[in-house]
Amino acid sequence: MYCVNCGVKLADTEEKCPLCNTVPGEPLNRREPARALYPKNRYPEVTVKPSAVNSTILVLFLIPLLVTFFVDLQTGQKLDWFWYVAGALVLAYVVLALPIWFRKPNPVIFVPCDFAASALYLLLINLLTGGKWYLSFALPVTVSVGLIVTSVVVLLRYLQKGRLYIFGSAIIAMGTVMLLVEWLLSVTFHIAFVGWSVYPLIVFVLLGGLLIFLAINSSARERMERKFFF
Repeated sequence: MYCVNCGVKLADTEEKCPLCNTVPGEPLNRREPARALYPKNRYPEVTVKPSAVNSTILVLFLIPLLVTFFVDLQTGQKLDWFWYVAGALVLAYVVLALPIWFRKPNPVIFVPCDFAASALYLLLINLLTGGKWYLSFALPVTVSVGLIVTSVVVLLRYLQKGRLYIFGSAIIAMGTVMLLVEWLLSVTFHIAFVGWSVYPLIVFVLLGGLLIFLAINSSARERMERKFFF
């Protein structure tokens, strides 16, 4: 064995060179460990400006809007499909793009806004088609589903416990909406009430009841968790 620095022959028991005190096997040039650019497990966040994203979305939305506008003028000399497309794009913007403007969008605010925008779009369709189904069918169904979904969002956001109760009750409530839908269909469109809504109601009640049972019975809930999640 020889010293890597001065070349002196060393015995196997030598821990360092007697001439230059170099430890055998030690590299000649030690390099200090490089300093990390960022703290451990922390990296710079990639930020995207909401204005840039929304500007891109607006440009993408303008393409089908302009195409529909010119196609309507060229084929029928009046705007027909343009208003349907415009309403759909406004609804899509409210649901998808509007929350991007906010750093931490609050679903308690945006979920009711989404259902309100949906109700307005249905009103537009009703006016364009000359229908008489908005007040007697579309609006009650939209409001009912919107109230259930908004209630779930509010409870999940502000309550720390009881999620099984919340989801179970919401599922049962959605089952009752099926009854409402069939009844409104029979009233608005004069369709015979045959009771098909009872079948989804039974399924929804069983599923919701199961969640509520698991929320009450901790031992059954633990067995279900071990069976499906562990």
